[in-house]
Amino acid sequence: MSDRDMTMKGHLKPFKDYKPQHFLWEVSEDGRVATIRLNRPERKNPLTFDSYAELRDLFRDLAYASDIRAIVLTGAGGNFSSGGDVFEIIEPLTRMAMPELLAFTRMTGDLVKAMRKCPQPIVTAVDGICAGAGAILAMASDLRLATPEAKTAFLFTRVGLAGADMGACGILPRIIGQGRAAELLFTGRSMTSAEGHAWGFYNARHANADLEREALALARSLADGPWFAHGMTKTMLNQEWAMGIDEMIESEAQAQAICMATQDFRRAFEAFAAKRRPEFQGD
Repeated sequence: MSDRDMTMKGHLKPFKDYKPQHFLWEVSEDGRVATIRLNRPERKNPLTFDSYAELRDLFRDLAYASDIRAIVLTGAGGNFSSGGDVFEIIEPLTRMAMPELLAFTRMTGDLVKAMRKCPQPIVTAVDGICAGAGAILAMASDLRLATPEAKTAFLFTRVGLAGADMGACGILPRIIGQGRAAELLFTGRSMTSAEGHAWGFYNARHANADLEREALALARSLADGPWFAHGMTKTMLNQEWAMGIDEMIESEAQAQAICMATQDFRRAFEAFAAKRRPEFQGD
């Protein structure tokens, strides 16, 4: 058996040269930070059947990335995303039978599952319109930055649909609270950038000119940090939603013991003792 097989790294592959068809993919020189840019600015970056599926597949596959350690998700042209394209998604949905409709709603939900399960922290940078499925993408991310001009709306009720879309009724209340989530999901009104920051939906606000730089800096700090441990933190944040206190504490005991068994833990101690910055390698 080769050393490659012995270390179980044979199933990993680089994603630096990934070539998407329905959005842009930009990667830092060292391959650690990738930016996904929704890129239909003339329509405020709406999603289509194809972009939903390609995003889902990418986030699923990033579990096997040997290089990417953090993701920035943003939009082109001064807007994040206007949600599902009215003519390429909404209109076709009105002509579908139940089996097709359920296949679609399960596919969109699978995108949220893939975002939550991929080990890389996802930092979303929101400017301008962030509506419908676009608001869901922001919600499903790990950290969110916005400009003062950002307008976030879970506007499904505006088209005769429930606010129960892609996990919104479960995830949004955990971020901003039940009452605030109920208001947004029932009314479909826009949450201002200031409200989003005050309520905890947005972690910080930055001027338009600074937004992407700040998002990349945050993603870089995560990518250069203990990224194996960050993946464990993300896993625990997801798993502990449905646990009692005893199960939470036991799960975290196991998770932390796993992290303590890594070479990164040893490197961090040695760097601290030598008064230098640790270099984390994820092993």
